[in-house]
Amino acid sequence: QMMKFAWDNYKQYALGKNELRPLTKNGHIGNMFGGLRGATVVDALDTLYIMELEEEFQEAKKWVEKSFDLNVNGEASLFEVNIRYIGGLLAAYYLTGEEVFKSKALELGEKLLPAFNTPTGIPRSLFSPCSGMSWSWGWASAGSSILAEFGTLHLEFLHLSELSGNPVFAEKASTSQVMNIRKVLNRVEKPQGLYPNFLSPVTGNWVQHHVSIGGLGDSFYEYLIKSWLMSDKKDSEAKKMYDDALEAIEKHLVKKSAGGLTYIAEWRGGILDHKMGHLACFSGGMIALGAEHAGEERKQHYVDLAAEITNTCHESYARSDTKLGPEAFRFDAGTEAMATRLSERYYILRPEVVESYMYMWRLTHDPKYRQWGWEVVKALEKHCRVEAGFSGIRDVYTTTPTHDNMQQSFFLAETLKYLYLLFCEDDVLSLDDWVFNTEAHPLPVNH
Repeated sequence: QMMKFAWDNYKQYALGKNELRPLTKNGHIGNMFGGLRGATVVDALDTLYIMELEEEFQEAKKWVEKSFDLNVNGEASLFEVNIRYIGGLLAAYYLTGEEVFKSKALELGEKLLPAFNTPTGIPRSLFSPCSGMSWSWGWASAGSSILAEFGTLHLEFLHLSELSGNPVFAEKASTSQVMNIRKVLNRVEKPQGLYPNFLSPVTGNWVQHHVSIGGLGDSFYEYLIKSWLMSDKKDSEAKKMYDDALEAIEKHLVKKSAGGLTYIAEWRGGILDHKMGHLACFSGGMIALGAEHAGEERKQHYVDLAAEITNTCHESYARSDTKLGPEAFRFDAGTEAMATRLSERYYILRPEVVESYMYMWRLTHDPKYRQWGWEVVKALEKHCRVEAGFSGIRDVYTTTPTHDNMQQSFFLAETLKYLYLLFCEDDVLSLDDWVFNTEAHPLPVNH
């Protein structure tokens, strides 16, 4: 019902734009996708299909067939286009077998390749779908590329390679281009075994030593364990990189607060910043997913660690007046699991916490995860549902929140999908057969 409400309002007021602005009842284009349109359509396809919203799925498919134009100009984020558009189209193709999704994914995939034309083969962050130019974010230090961006291509590019019969994709992301990214990462020295967030695409060296499991780092780690799972556990290099990275994270970043909450701090050149971002809350689910495949003696250890981190993320929700969590929360000066800065108190319909609930439920079947998920459903309905869709809120610590007038495409792709799967039987998109990309688009395991 929530998905139908979100989709129907998008369709009515913003179809073809990237996102719905539910308060003003119009569409938002934004500059992340470089002239590409319909982000919400492509992001929502698989969720509509899985939820058996057939009429709505056909509306979305028709838009992709008739109106989705790939010949556009402007600067697009390689990462965002890959995870939302390529991921969404691939998942829709694998779920339905409809050729239109495959051909659009391959056509768009070709347009991403120029971003890899750098001295190291590490792609730049931004590219123009038309001109084939690429460049780095203005705010990224010294023209660097970002770990979570170039480290989150592997799953999609392997499938592009396979579907196109064109190994260049895997080269870009993995058999040789994506594999090349791994080569560079394996070669470069890791401070304390950790992977900093910024790497120069020119020299292949780290640009500064900021390490985070939240934004800028997050999905790199997730794609290591998922690459191994997607390969039907044959990609042993990915598994080793994941195991080593997790060991370093545990050794240097995992901390316990005075009140007994386990969290993952950020690392700035050896100095810990005791904060955890909402984005880092995916890590409970990731560690649980990896725990399944650790040796017997480590398995329980990782299940426990995953449960503790997921519990901390739940606390960040439980300690707010709206029962939704802030963008970042801190563990210092007597504060625990709460935002202390005004600029970190917002909630933009993010999925990471319910994503971890879904994995924890599937791996433990402890009923508290469904209970926690239902608390989120109630809070979303109460505080984020507006007349024409769902909106993020600016302050989770007030029960009369101001809305931000944005229904993010990932709300339909991820937040609602993970909540739905939390209450489904385990065989709906079984974790044995599907791996979710970082935008919750299911890709098949290569059995």
